[in-house]
Amino acid sequence: MNLHEQLGALEVGVDQLIQAVVAPQAQNIPETRNESTPQQAAAEHAAAAVGNALAAEDEAAASEATGNEAAAKPAEPAALPTLEINRPAQNEITMTIGGQTVALRPEQIGQLIEELSNARASMTPEPPPGIPPGWRFVSTKNPVMAVQKQSNGDRLLVMRHTGHGWVPFTFSPDMVIQLYMMLTKG
Repeated sequence: MNLHEQLGALEVGVDQLIQAVVAPQAQNIPETRNESTPQQAAAEHAAAAVGNALAAEDEAAASEATGNEAAAKPAEPAALPTLEINRPAQNEITMTIGGQTVALRPEQIGQLIEELSNARASMTPEPPPGIPPGWRFVSTKNPVMAVQKQSNGDRLLVMRHTGHGWVPFTFSPDMVIQLYMMLTKG
C-alpha cells in the first residue's frame, strides 16, 4: 500500500472514530439550531468529548492523590496511539488506531483522500519539487478529463485518477504552451 492510500485511509478512519465517540454522546446533548455543517458539529462534539475525557482523567488523578507531594508530581505523558492499516479484501481497508478498528469502504476512502489532499495543500513544507527516488505510484492511462477556460485566461484541467479521484490543475496561458510542447516533443 502506498503512502497516498495510507493517508486516504487514515482520514476516513479518524472521521469514523470521531463519529463512534460522538454518536453515543450526541444522544445526551440537547439539539441546538446553528449554522454549522454536520462535519463541524461532529468535530465540535468530538472536541467536547475529548475535553470531558481529559477533565475526568484530571479529576480521577486529583482524587487519587494523597497529600501535596503526590499532587505536585507531574503526570507522565500518555503514549501516542499507533496506526495499523490492513487490506482484508479488495474493496475494504481496515484501520486500527489505539485499539479501535474501523472498516473503510471505497467511498469513505475517496472522501478521506479528498480531505487529506485539501489539508495537505495548505501545509508547509510543500511536497518536493522533483520526483523522490523510489516513489511508488499508480498511473492512470488515458484519464477522463474536463477543461474549462477561466475569466483571466487560465485553463482549469481536471483529470480523473483511479486512486486519487478528480484532481484539478490550473494553468496560465504560458504554461499551457509549455505543456503542449512537452507532450508533443518527440
